[in-house]
Amino acid sequence: MGLFERFLTVWVGLGILAGVGLGLLTPGTFQAIAGFEIAHVNLVVAVFIWVMIYPMMIQIDWTSIKDVGKRPGGLVLTLVVNWLIKPFTMAALGVLFFKYVFAPWVDPQSATEYIAGMILLGVAPCTAMVFVWSQLVKGDANYTLVQVSVNDLIMVFAFAPLAALLLGVTDITVPWQTLLIATGLYVVLPLVAGMATRHLLQRRSDHAVSDLVAKLKPASVVGLIATVVLLFGFQARTIIDQPLIIAMIAVPLVLQSYGIFAVAWLGARLLKLPHAIAGPACLIGTSNFFELAVAVAISLFGLNSGAALATVVGVLVEVPVMLSLVAFVNRRRAAAEDAATVAA
Repeated sequence: MGLFERFLTVWVGLGILAGVGLGLLTPGTFQAIAGFEIAHVNLVVAVFIWVMIYPMMIQIDWTSIKDVGKRPGGLVLTLVVNWLIKPFTMAALGVLFFKYVFAPWVDPQSATEYIAGMILLGVAPCTAMVFVWSQLVKGDANYTLVQVSVNDLIMVFAFAPLAALLLGVTDITVPWQTLLIATGLYVVLPLVAGMATRHLLQRRSDHAVSDLVAKLKPASVVGLIATVVLLFGFQARTIIDQPLIIAMIAVPLVLQSYGIFAVAWLGARLLKLPHAIAGPACLIGTSNFFELAVAVAISLFGLNSGAALATVVGVLVEVPVMLSLVAFVNRRRAAAEDAATVAA
C-alpha cells in the first residue's frame, strides 16, 4: 500500500477538520460551490466522485461480466440486505431512539421528521461510493458493477413504495431528475470513459491498464478527501450550531451501519463467499444514496426540516464509518492470506 492508502483514515480526519474550519472561515466560497448543482446533485462533488471511481472503471473486464451469474451468492446477499432488512431496521432504530430514548429532549414533531429522514436513507442504497469502497478492499470490479446495476434497477421500482409504506404516506414522488442525473454522472459516464480507456490501453500493451491504475490511485484518494472537505464545509455552520441534535441523529445511523454490516458479514461467511465478492457485498448495503434521500426529504418536508437535517447527518457520518469497515475487511483479508500461507 502507498502512503495515501496506509494513512487514509488520518487524511480523512484532517479533511473533516479542514472542511469544518474552511466552512466557518469562508462560508461564501462553499455557498458558491453548493450553488453548482442540478436536482440536488452537486456538480463539483460529482467531479471528485468521478475522479475516485474512474480507476476502478478501467479495471472492469467486460468479457468476465458473463461469469457473475455463475456466482450469484454475493448478489443475492446484497439484495436481501438492501431491500428486505435495511429499510425496516432503520425505521425501527429511528422509532426506538426518537420516540423513546431521546424523547425527553426532542419535541414530537421534530422526532417524527428525524425518523422520516433516517427512513429515506434506509431505502436508498448507495450507488457511486460503492465503487470506492470496493476498490479499497480489492473487490471484484466486475461483480461490483453488476451489484450496483441491479440495485439501481430495483430502486426505480421499489424506492417509492417502500418509502411510502414506512413513512405512512401515499404521495411519495420519486425525483426522477435527481436519480437519473446522479446515475449518469456517477456510473454511466465514468463507466463509458473507463471502457474506452481500457480498450485503448489494451491495444498498447498487456500491462498498460495496471500501470495506469497504479498511477491514478493517489488521485483517487485525493478525490475522496476533497469530497469530504466539501461535504463538511457545506454543513459547517449546522455542525457548530446544532451539535447535540446532530449527535443524537448520528447514534442510530451509526448503529444501523455497523449492524447491517454485521448481518451482511455473517451472511457472507455462511455463504462462504470469497473476499473479493464478500467485501463489496457487505459494504454496498451499509452506505446510502444520499442525494436521492436529501432530494425527497426536501420535497416532502422542506429545506429546513428535521428530515432534511437527518439525511445530511447521514452524509456526514458515512465516510468515517465506511472507512472503519473498510479497515476491518482488509484486516480480515490479511489474516486469511496469512493463514493460507501458513497452511501451505
